[in-house]
Formats: sequence, structure tokens, C-alpha cells
Amino acid sequence: MKAIVLAAGRGSRLKHLTDTQPKCLVAIQGKPLLHWQTQSLLAAGIENIAVVRGYRKEQIDFPGFIYFDNERWAETNMVRSMLCADSWLASNECIISYSDLIYPPEVVETLKRLNGDIGITYDPNWLNLWNERFADPLMDAETFDINDNGELMEIGRRVFHVSKIKGQYMGLLKFTPEGWSEIKNYLCRLESYVIDHLDMTSLLSCLIEAGITVQTVSIKNDWWYEIDTIHDFELANANMK
Repeated sequence: MKAIVLAAGRGSRLKHLTDTQPKCLVAIQGKPLLHWQTQSLLAAGIENIAVVRGYRKEQIDFPGFIYFDNERWAETNMVRSMLCADSWLASNECIISYSDLIYPPEVVETLKRLNGDIGITYDPNWLNLWNERFADPLMDAETFDINDNGELMEIGRRVFHVSKIKGQYMGLLKFTPEGWSEIKNYLCRLESYVIDHLDMTSLLSCLIEAGITVQTVSIKNDWWYEIDTIHDFELANANMK
């Protein structure tokens, strides 16, 4: 199994923190986000790690990793960055990670054990973290529904009551080569400009609407953070002490 960290974007909501460096190099407790992720991946037994670079890519140059570059990072979204790593995804089972996350190795281990060709982790106790992140947790939360077999049924829409949310998607995925083939076959039916602007949650929603199975697995009591805003940055820095 290999891992791919999607780190092409700037992260403009972090404001001055990404004026001169990529989002994945923003430091939490003195350690860049990318290092938090790769340390957890390595501790979970994944030794082959690739990083998809874009904004200020020359700063992301650490030994031991493979690099793919999204030269059109400023005008495209995460799905286009993922396509840059097609050679890995087509031939290996891969964990895919957003670059603005902190998670322990146990979360990666949970995802590694998930059966199915396309899978994601989710947090059933998401409200605890969202209450810390937002004055109103519903301002950012999205629908997330699964069936009795753990298959994703709905994701990514606005919701107006927490009882309608079974969890929150975390930005960690797993694809087998067969699963990636299904995704590419779906993407081939779309116009190029549509793919350019497709984010990951929208892709997952489109896949399930097309009848493609997306398996889910919940984490238990494992902590994790998403660093998307200045407040997220301050929260993670305080709690990671």
C-alpha cells in the first residue's frame, strides 16, 4: 500500500500564514502539517509516500518522498491534483490524504482494514470538534448518510439539524486500482472544465449517484484536526500541546 498527500493548493483561508509558503508547511507545535501526516502514515506501515505539489512547490522538497506536480493548481481543484498521481493510483492500493489534516496512525490503520475498492473514514463524534471550530457547527457541517452495510448514501449537502448527520467525512480515502478505474471511467464522461472545478466531496456525491459503491468506516475515539482557518490553526496549536 502507498499513500498520496494532496498538497497543491494555497489555503487562502489561512490568510498570512500561506502568503509565502504552501498550506502543508504551516507549522503546528513547530512541526509542518506535512510532517504530521507523513509521520502517521509511516507509523501505520506505509513507507511509500507521494506528495502532489502546486503552490510554491519548490519549498516542498524533502528526501524520501515521490513528487507529482499540478502546474495548474491555481485554476483547478483537488480532483485534478489527484489525477496527477494517476500512475500510482492505477497500479497500487493507495491511501489519499488532504494536506491540512492531523491524525494519529490509528486512523490510517482503520482505513487500511476497510474492504472495498473505494472507501473513506468518517467521524461519528464530529460534533465535539465542530463545536470547538465554529460558533454554529451547522455553518460548515454537511449531510452524511450511510446504509446498514456502511455504504455511503449521501454527502455534501447543506443540513439544518444535527440529527440528520451520521458523521463527517475527514479527508482520508482509500482506492484500489479497480476503484480508481471506476472513478476514471466516470470522469471520462465529464467535460474537462467540470473536472477542473470538482472537489472531492462533490466527486463522492457524483459517484454514489452514478451507482458506484463507496464504503465507509468510522473512527472510534481517535482525535484529529482539520486546519482550514486561522481559528483552526490556533485550536490545533493549543490542543496539540
